Amino acid sequence: MNILVVAAHPDDEVLGCGGTIAKHIQASDRVHVVILAEGVTARSDVRDRHKQAHELSELAQAAHRAHKILGTTSLELFDFPDNRLDSVDLLEVIKKIETAIAQYKIDVVYTHHAGDVNIDHRRVHEAVIASCRPQPHCTVKRVLFFEVASSTEWQPPQSASYFMPQWFVNISGTLSYKLQALEAYAAEMRAFPHPRSLKALEYLARWRGASVGIDAAEAFVLGREIVGK
Repeated sequence: MNILVVAAHPDDEVLGCGGTIAKHIQASDRVHVVILAEGVTARSDVRDRHKQAHELSELAQAAHRAHKILGTTSLELFDFPDNRLDSVDLLEVIKKIETAIAQYKIDVVYTHHAGDVNIDHRRVHEAVIASCRPQPHCTVKRVLFFEVASSTEWQPPQSASYFMPQWFVNISGTLSYKLQALEAYAAEMRAFPHPRSLKALEYLARWRGASVGIDAAEAFVLGREIVGK
């Protein structure tokens, strides 16, 4: 199968489905990853790519190291503004995703859940939904939404669409790859008990697994699945 993972920022894709990416690769699927927004620049009051060029370069290098660990088929990093995707025409984002879907003849797409706190996550979700419109020529047969620790669970259920997974992928054999890939993103990780810590993320995987009777899992919300030709 041809798989596309669409994420807002470097590290979101590993947080959300790193174990699943590695599992697809082990099954000889082709996994293409598109990361749309830069990281880092939202930490300053004014976006200045030149001033933060070194940090951006280090983050890009971390992404490539992480995906070498997972075995990803391809990785493309774009430079839409960090935590400012609501300032960009949605069509610009959609075009990047549509290009990847057409180029790689994608069967399955993984992306952010609509209810995340982070505005970029929500915008990427909207762009993916538009890009995967089930028209006759569209190759995409399944769309799944992942959770990102320190964004998905921080959205109160009264405020937006709540993450209620009903699709679980057994990553008992690939959890170690996910954790190693997150170690490559060391600058983005935090100390426990922050949810974006290695310990918390392993606990989450173990809990998601225990919820369905296995050692470790990643959880998803199924957006759409088309069965048969």
